[in-house]
Amino acid sequence: MSVPLYEAKAELFRLLGHPVRIRVLELLQEGPMPVRDLLAAIEVEPTGLSQHLAVLRRSGMVGAHRDGSTVVYALAGGDVAELLRAARKLLTQKLTEQHELLSELIQAEAGSS
Repeated sequence: MSVPLYEAKAELFRLLGHPVRIRVLELLQEGPMPVRDLLAAIEVEPTGLSQHLAVLRRSGMVGAHRDGSTVVYALAGGDVAELLRAARKLLTQKLTEQHELLSELIQAEAGSS
């Protein structure tokens, strides 16, 4: 039995619904990183990071390879980076609109004084 597309999309967004996972993906946009560097950049316990990395690996968003005793993670493809850029663009637009509204409210308040 196949899953409807809207349910698959919802699952993708649930997967992305944790700040640590988003932060990991953002860091990996800069290039492959060993776990120790990810730990240094993200304030999370090693076991917590390991769990988040496992979720991202199972989803196919990141891949990993061993370099000696070091595990290095990388984005699985450019689509993940594109998704993060789209999210940043949407947030920028939303915040810009909120800033404009705030400016209008401040001007209206100053004019009514």
